[in-house]
Order: sequence, then C-alpha cells, then structure tokens
Amino acid sequence: MRVLVVDDHPLYREGLVGAIDTMPGKEVVGEAADGAEAVRRTAELAPDVVVMDLHMPELNGVDATRAITASHPDVAVLVLTMLEGDDSVFAAVRAGAKGYLLKGADRAEIGRALDAVAHGEVVFSSSIAQRVLAFFAGGRAAGATPFPELTDREREVLDLVARGLTNAEIARRLVVSDKTVRNHVSNVFAKLHVAGRAEAVARARDAGLGV
Repeated sequence: MRVLVVDDHPLYREGLVGAIDTMPGKEVVGEAADGAEAVRRTAELAPDVVVMDLHMPELNGVDATRAITASHPDVAVLVLTMLEGDDSVFAAVRAGAKGYLLKGADRAEIGRALDAVAHGEVVFSSSIAQRVLAFFAGGRAAGATPFPELTDREREVLDLVARGLTNAEIARRLVVSDKTVRNHVSNVFAKLHVAGRAEAVARARDAGLGV
C-alpha cells in the first residue's frame, strides 16, 4: 500500500511517517505540508491512500480532499486531525473522505483504518461514529449548526467572506453599510479566535461554509 502523508506540523508528520513505514505492507511514498502540495503530490505519486490533516495553510484539508477525490477517484483519503466537531467531520465526508480519525488514535487504529479505506470501506473514530450515524439516519442533530457561537447574521457574513466577497460586496449583498459589515467581521474574528481573513476562511471552509 502506497501512502501519502499530509500535515503541516513537521514533527507530527515525521512521527506519522515513521509509524506507517513500520507497518507490514505499507510504504510512505511522499509527504506534503499543505493542501495544495497534497493535490500536486497525489498527481505525481499516485498513492493508494492519502492521510490528510484538515487545518492547514495554502489549501485546507477539506478542499484538498475534494480536489483529490474528484481527480483521482481511486485514491482513498483518510482524515487524521485534531478537529472533532460535527462541522469538520461532515465537511470532510461531503468532500469525499473515506475515513476520519482523531490524532489521539494509536498505531494499531491507524493501521486498521488504512487497510479499511484502501479496500473501499468507511471508518470513523469511535468517539464520532455515533454522530455520523445519527446524521445519516435523520439529518444533522440539533446543535450541529456551524459555529453556534455566532449569530445568524454573523454566520451569513462568514459564509460570504468564505466565498471570496469583499466587505463592500457583502454590504451591497445584505443591503447594509460597510461599517456594519466591518463590525460583523470583527465580531466573527473575535469569537472564532482567528487572526485575520485567511484563517477565518480556512475555518469556515473546514466547516462546509463558502462552498
């Protein structure tokens, strides 16, 4: 099994590569530090499985997963991330991920998940499996709205920011003043604890907004 490891933290990526390389029948054929590089390396290396982090610079893991599964449907994407919220899980599944593990997973769990997704199966960490089943059985559970700490209008503004609109364009779309939009954007940044627009867009797209 040929594996591509994608993570923007060098030490974690190095440790993961070492762990996978010791697993029988598995070989790490490449690494990537962001989503854009992951898409390029997938095209170059033709791995069987891509182990994908979600919160990364350049191109987040959800968008990278979407691009990879669209262009290379035979490549399985296994998400391995610290993000355990419903928004991230469902966004990754919608993008085409075949598995979703949390970074607390041990070597044995990662090995089993790699085997599963490589054979066309779907696998989730036990802590989120029940939520995923509930989602597909009866729709999103109550309280699964993206970023519940935001007001409806702030969430709407964040969605438009994630779609690439400027503050002035958002103001025209919502028929409000530029100052009102600036205030909403500032509130969103504060509530999400992000430093700027690019980080807010990454968080929003991880949660399925702006797509």
